Amino acid sequence: MGKVARMLMATPFTTVQSWWRKTFSAPIRDEIVTLYKAWRNHFLWQRLRLWLWLALICLLSFTLRDVYGLFFPFQELQKLPEVLRIQRLVINIAILLSILICLALHKTKLGRDRPDLLFLGSSWSISLASQLFATLRGFALPDTIGWSLLFLSQGILMPVRWIVHLLSQVGVLVYYFGVNTVLGLKTPVPELPQMYNVTFILYIFWFCAICDFGVYLYDRLQCSEFYARQELESAYQKLKVAEAKYRTIFENAVEGIFQSSPDGRYITANPALARIYGYSLAEEVTANFTDIQQLYVDPNRRAEFVRLMEKYGRVSEFESQIYRRDGSIVWISEKAYAVHDEQGKLLYYEGLIEDITQRKQTEEELRVFFHAVSHDLRNPVLGTLMVLRNLLARPEENISISRSILERMIQSSDRQLNLINSLMEAHVSEVQGVVLQRQPVQLLAVVEAAIVDLEPLLTQNQATLTNLVSADLPSVNADPTQLWRVFSNLIVNALKHNPPGLLLTINATREDDKIYCTVSDNGVGISQQQSERLFDLYFRGASIRNSVSLGLGLYLCKQIIHAHGGEIGVNSALNEGATFWFTLPISSSQDEVAN
Repeated sequence: MGKVARMLMATPFTTVQSWWRKTFSAPIRDEIVTLYKAWRNHFLWQRLRLWLWLALICLLSFTLRDVYGLFFPFQELQKLPEVLRIQRLVINIAILLSILICLALHKTKLGRDRPDLLFLGSSWSISLASQLFATLRGFALPDTIGWSLLFLSQGILMPVRWIVHLLSQVGVLVYYFGVNTVLGLKTPVPELPQMYNVTFILYIFWFCAICDFGVYLYDRLQCSEFYARQELESAYQKLKVAEAKYRTIFENAVEGIFQSSPDGRYITANPALARIYGYSLAEEVTANFTDIQQLYVDPNRRAEFVRLMEKYGRVSEFESQIYRRDGSIVWISEKAYAVHDEQGKLLYYEGLIEDITQRKQTEEELRVFFHAVSHDLRNPVLGTLMVLRNLLARPEENISISRSILERMIQSSDRQLNLINSLMEAHVSEVQGVVLQRQPVQLLAVVEAAIVDLEPLLTQNQATLTNLVSADLPSVNADPTQLWRVFSNLIVNALKHNPPGLLLTINATREDDKIYCTVSDNGVGISQQQSERLFDLYFRGASIRNSVSLGLGLYLCKQIIHAHGGEIGVNSALNEGATFWFTLPISSSQDEVAN
């Protein structure tokens, strides 16, 4: 029955407790609650020590008053009952001893771990000492002044754990009203013999309520501030981590990172930007560049930069020549955008700067090279071919050189022209991409056409070629001329890099949604180092025999296959032959220009 009763009592108590927490408690995280409770206990423990000392001094002053009153009675205390005038010194001394005991307990582990228990013990030892004495003497003692000082000092100096404050007050009031009522005790004051009246009860009730409510509000305020401090500390730590990550990126970036003001000053700069400008420290950039316009070789570039920013809000690939610290000139490329505030006011420019001097030098060298090819080589070769062809077209005239020599000269000129055309084509494909004229293509027809065209070369090199491409393969949407070039280049490449008597095999099989093509040989093979660079522009193998090739064939093969949406590669090792492979999608898009 006792268990059932406890359950019935626990249910409404739990409901009230839950309602109280939801109504008056701030929603804070569990970890913050744990931290706050630890801080609150420490705060209560510290303030309890101060309060005990203050209570000791306060009671000592009243004790000295009583000692003085033994020899020189105070007129103001004459109205007190005689029993109180005689015994009050004993009561004060007892309370002093209890406070000293509490001070000693305060230094122990119990005092540090459970300051709430020490709080209740010290409070009841002070408030109940006089009540116990009065009960033993057979009267009730309404100590209004003592209770007021006690409860008020506790609420001011220890404004946390309002429940503990309430328990300390309820303890003494329950004793006063309960025990004295049961024993039927009266007060020793003739004017007010009753133990209590309405005014006294209202005063005690509201005094305790105000103290407890003030403690509760202060406790909630401290809890909220503690939570805010913890959140702020957490946010600060996250900010420090984010700042450290940003700082690492900022400091170690390869590109120069900057912020510049609209009037032409650098606000921030990273070490990479300092290196581009020829400085050792980023701080030197912000200190020395008070007018960015002086940085540009063409002083109008800064104005153009600002104009583009005002018009578009950003710039990209803004290339300029600038002076470095030592006076040398380099090329830079800027990517930047304008940063505005919420009202749309321009704050600063922010962006990246890249040193493109090497790229510009390479572009200039290529420009000069292609200019020489197109003008200094192409035109003389075309002129020679024209003269030779005209001579060869007039068999009736007496030519001082033999026809075979003229044919060899024409063949040589044709090779030179093909070499120049290939070089120009490689440049065009590099800049503009390979132009494809797609149509449904049967691979067998393309392979057979390439073999027929290369038959003389195969015979000359005593090579044997086996074609395993099946007529049953599905057609591909491709450019037949470009695919012919791929097969031709791969066959010619194998003949150039191997001695006579080579065995070649061409095959093509379907794999899922693509066709896998191979051109294999049993030649000398290719090293791993060469295989990695074989398809690079202008790369030439070390085993080419009697060739004036610039190394464009395999590069063009890669460009063509990639334009079709496929992949190309080689599997080989020294003295184990080589297998060049590439893939072609079975279904593809309409005619397009692949870049």
